[in-house]
Amino acid sequence: MSSAATAVASPSSVETGFFDSAIGKKVVMAITGCFLFVFVIGHMIGNLQIYQGAEKINAYAHMLKSIPALLWGMRIALLVSVILHLTMAIQLTLLKRKARPVAYVKKQSIASSYASRTMIWSGPILGAFIVYHLLHFTTGQAHPEFSETDVYRNVIVGFRNVPAAGFYIVAMLMLGMHLFHGVWSMFQSLGINHPRYTPWFKLFAAVASYGLMAGNISIPVSVMLGILN
Repeated sequence: MSSAATAVASPSSVETGFFDSAIGKKVVMAITGCFLFVFVIGHMIGNLQIYQGAEKINAYAHMLKSIPALLWGMRIALLVSVILHLTMAIQLTLLKRKARPVAYVKKQSIASSYASRTMIWSGPILGAFIVYHLLHFTTGQAHPEFSETDVYRNVIVGFRNVPAAGFYIVAMLMLGMHLFHGVWSMFQSLGINHPRYTPWFKLFAAVASYGLMAGNISIPVSVMLGILN
């Protein structure tokens, strides 16, 4: 066999090399992050129907449960995306540490935001929050008076618990910061990057992430203030 023939990599080896590279991991993070971003926006829009009353939000929940293929398909896609997203984030962090095993004498963070510097911590914490959220409002193990049919009541009772409401608020603050950095850096990872458009990407990331944060936080705050009861 000639040296030229041996130099040709098989498709499987090329794919393996791509996903083992930092660029490949960033692309996976960007794709899964995009799906998760769209999901949480849709999830918030659905949840905000609670302001239209118990009948509206309960009907919405019943509609979702009446299509089990869609509901479980989204749940499985969400779980796979979260696992891939966290795995790629951890592997990228390990690659960076391996590339520079000796820490900087004086670390400079001029070009990075607080959100970008805490991405590795906010990701796993948000992952733990998702587990708690499912136990609280989906399966009911963490809810004191869980009902399969009365979602409105579940939310009211759940957020009257101040520690639980506080945990949700803190998690949403972290989600807002995480998304702000993640959304605009997603465009860079996918190669959509230009000095003319980057400021617009950052503006979109800020509006979307902090709008999402405000919308989600408004629900536990409204319950604690008695606006929703």
